[in-house]
Amino acid sequence: MSRVVGGLSEGNVQLATAIAADISDESQRGSTMAMVGACFSIAFTFGPALGAWLASITTFSANPFATAAGFSLLLVLVETVYLYFRLPETKPAGEARDRKGKTSVVEAKSHTNAPYLLNAVHFLFLLPFSGMEFSLPFLITSILYPDHPSPSKLNGRLLGFVGLIASILQGAVVRRMAALTVVKTGVVSCTIAFFLLSKVQSTGQLYAAGTLLAITSATVVTGLNSLGSFEAKASNRGEVLGALRSWGQFGRALGPLVFCSMFWWLGRETAYQIGGTCMLGVVAVVFGGLKAPVIAKQVT
Repeated sequence: MSRVVGGLSEGNVQLATAIAADISDESQRGSTMAMVGACFSIAFTFGPALGAWLASITTFSANPFATAAGFSLLLVLVETVYLYFRLPETKPAGEARDRKGKTSVVEAKSHTNAPYLLNAVHFLFLLPFSGMEFSLPFLITSILYPDHPSPSKLNGRLLGFVGLIASILQGAVVRRMAALTVVKTGVVSCTIAFFLLSKVQSTGQLYAAGTLLAITSATVVTGLNSLGSFEAKASNRGEVLGALRSWGQFGRALGPLVFCSMFWWLGRETAYQIGGTCMLGVVAVVFGGLKAPVIAKQVT
């Protein structure tokens, strides 16, 4: 039930993505999406540590996590109130005002990348990637450091490292790259990470894989959101980006169940090699099927 509530609350992430698409033109789209991703990565870096600290504060003896849950609820309520009073209304479909107050009309354009193809890539990518994310604690506690007194600290450090590197990349590098290049970089990095994790035996190798995962976290979803926004009109942008997000979340929901089952039933090496092989298929689709978006001209 907590995962269901968490999934419902993640609608705010898609809302932020849709807003970013609304307030940026096509020349700024990739940069704006990357900044949204950087904020997400920064929160991903500090959020787990904050949650762990709040979990150490016992408010109700029957539930040691009540304090962390209550604080999370407070943050969501503050965000909701802020959005209610401060979020500008969506502008009429087909119109956008630039900073000088002039009205611009965007010419209609055909699809460069069909939405169904972007949805499929998002689903096929997050299916193995999310499963691999969930498997990292198992890898650390059961294989690499089974006798370590505090394996959770090792896992927290790795996740913090991944989030920190991802936020730096999104703020300084990804925002300057073309959306398709961003996606290609991420899927290749993820594929290498899978095969590296199938053989990793040391802390150095683990953090090398973590660096590749940070590159993946900083690129693929951000790049796909940018590509999706190019294929949407002002009148259906929320629908197109919402569908893209939903297919990704479907993969994120199935991935941990499927991949972690393989991890325990088939073994670490086989599970990661299967995941890497699946990612090779995603790489083939991205390099062979996706194209750089055509930037629409604006008539003032």
